[in-house]
Amino acid sequence: MRSYFLLSSIAAASTLALAASAAVAADQPVIGLIVKTETNPFFVKMIEGATESAKAKGAKLLSGAGKADGDNAGQVTAMENMIGAGAKTILITPSDSKAIVPAIKKAQAKGVQVIALDSPADPADATDALFATDNYKAGILIGEYAKVAMAGRPAKIATLDLLPGHPVGAQRHNGFLKGYGLATKEKADNTLAQPAEVVCMADSFGDRAKGQTAMENCLQKNPDINLVYTINEPAAAGAYNALKKAGKEKAVMIVSIDGGCDGIRDVMAGKIAATSQQYPLKMAAMGVDAGVAYAQGGKKASGYVDTGVTLISAKPVAGVDSKDTKLGLDLCWGKK
Repeated sequence: MRSYFLLSSIAAASTLALAASAAVAADQPVIGLIVKTETNPFFVKMIEGATESAKAKGAKLLSGAGKADGDNAGQVTAMENMIGAGAKTILITPSDSKAIVPAIKKAQAKGVQVIALDSPADPADATDALFATDNYKAGILIGEYAKVAMAGRPAKIATLDLLPGHPVGAQRHNGFLKGYGLATKEKADNTLAQPAEVVCMADSFGDRAKGQTAMENCLQKNPDINLVYTINEPAAAGAYNALKKAGKEKAVMIVSIDGGCDGIRDVMAGKIAATSQQYPLKMAAMGVDAGVAYAQGGKKASGYVDTGVTLISAKPVAGVDSKDTKLGLDLCWGKK
């Protein structure tokens, strides 16, 4: 009889524990994070940051991505799967800023908060909020640096861009031209300006191998290129490889944007002259915080929040505010 009561007590306790666990799980905020690609180091770091923040906040994080930059269908599928899994907030870096909007609207109609990280939707107010670098400013900073560093030499510029029509690619490209003092487009314009000084424009999709191919093609078109703007540091690494292969790596300046740890090391090594550093961990943490706040109190995030940008260079130039590579390594993709 004693064993029977002991077993009954254990069974009852187990049932209560399971019920309590289920109740906690039901109350646990579920947050989705959809990045452009899981191979780009920037987005790998963003996933890491969101995972750490979700764990600290007691939230459950679901992550997904397209197969490559520009894969809208993959992002739509990830969004649908996350809604089915109970996500009440979805954080997304849109690959196709226009094509993703109908999926965003469907999610919002189901009560899901959608926040863009790093890249805006088009229109930007299609999402509830945007946590991102001011990409136009990031471009301006490296343009200003390059202008002074070129020391009056006539520029023959190659731009290794992202992909056609993407707001981030356009803002960085046009911001760079503005910083250099060339004819350009305004911040809200998603088309790419091409003043006479830009002798070659090519899409790199932010990829190292594609960046190398793009640079090789630009050199064939105009072997006198002496300044290269790249959308990010993987593309810059590819451009450097192409220049080195052609024996031109010492004669051509490369400027870029992102400020990842590998990118800062390339600045230290002289492969990149300067880069504008942004902070994906901060974006991710803010996104998770907003997701938890919505789950707990029902208040949605709203508007644009600038997550900061810092110019990093190994060789400062007069009149342009920059920080050194030591600070760049200390901050690389971390919380500012």
